[in-house]
Order: sequence, then C-alpha cells, then structure tokens
Amino acid sequence: MDAMHTQTDTATLITTAGGDYVFTVKANMPTLHDKLKNLPWSDVPATRQTTTGRGQRVTRTIKVAAVPDWIAFPGAAQVAQLRRTVTKAGRKTVEVVYLITSANHTAAPAATLAAWVRGHWGVENRLHWVRDVSFAEDQSQVRTGQAPRVMATCRNVAISLLRIAGWDNIAAGLRHHAADPARALALALT
Repeated sequence: MDAMHTQTDTATLITTAGGDYVFTVKANMPTLHDKLKNLPWSDVPATRQTTTGRGQRVTRTIKVAAVPDWIAFPGAAQVAQLRRTVTKAGRKTVEVVYLITSANHTAAPAATLAAWVRGHWGVENRLHWVRDVSFAEDQSQVRTGQAPRVMATCRNVAISLLRIAGWDNIAAGLRHHAADPARALALALT
C-alpha cells in the first residue's frame, strides 16, 4: 500500500481479516522513516534484479530483515529496504523506500516481496505517483475524519476524467484545463 495507508488502524483491519499487508514508509511518517533508514542495512544480504527496456536499465535491490521490537504495527513480521536504480541516457536516479510487512519470511522471502512491490509500482506509477507529484498528496494537511478519503476520491475522479479525455500526461492536462475554467467544467459535465 501507498504511504498514506501506513497506519496501525489499517494494519489491524487487514490482519484481523486474515490478510497480510506490505506498507511503504515515506517521509510522511518521519520518525518511523528515520528509524528504518538508520537500521544496519549494510549487514543485510541483498537480492538484486536488473531489467532493461524502453531505453533504460533498472536495478532493484531489496534487503529484508526481521521486524525490530520497536515497530508498533500489528502483525509486523519483516522490514525491508528497497533501492531502485534507473539509468537512462547516461543519467542515474536512485529511489530508496522502506517497507513493513506482516508476511513472514516463509510467505514472503526477499524475491517474493520484491515481486509484490514491483507489481504495486504499476499502480504507483499510473495513479499514486500522479497524486503524489501533480497533486502533492503526501504534503496534504488534510488528515482527520473522512476528509483524506474524500480528497483522494476527488483526485482520482480528476485523473480518471483526464485519462478518459485522452491525456497521458496528467500534469499537462491539469495545466491545460486550469487555463480555462470553462474547459474544466465541460470535461466534468461530459
């Protein structure tokens, strides 16, 4: 799940229903993020996979460890550091995320956990990344009651309307419609 859902209530709901979770921990939970970042990851063996395509080379490295005692998420069994290094046109970018999962090492060894997360990247890149970047969702101060869910729904509706209208670049679609409120209204009504 995206970082917005990394909450103990969500963990309780999932584990009570008999499921497992994989939560992403980002800077919206700074204390937990910093503690995970400062774990001795250099001592943890890595599982690595490299793929090429679309003019880029992507190396995904995952390190998985047993959950530390100070993690307060219900059912937490493992933590992980996932590093994604992309080289495209000689330019290299690195993204590091931290994970908490209730799946134990038998159900989710490093390679399995990496595959689960990679499957999530498709959703992340198509929807959540757009919400995070184009709508600055991670910086939102809306955090109480039903307001976060309502705002997420509004963002999803806007993204869906733009995709239906043929926009692949949501940021460009937002700028196009922001320039003319009548255009935005026509899109919403058609």
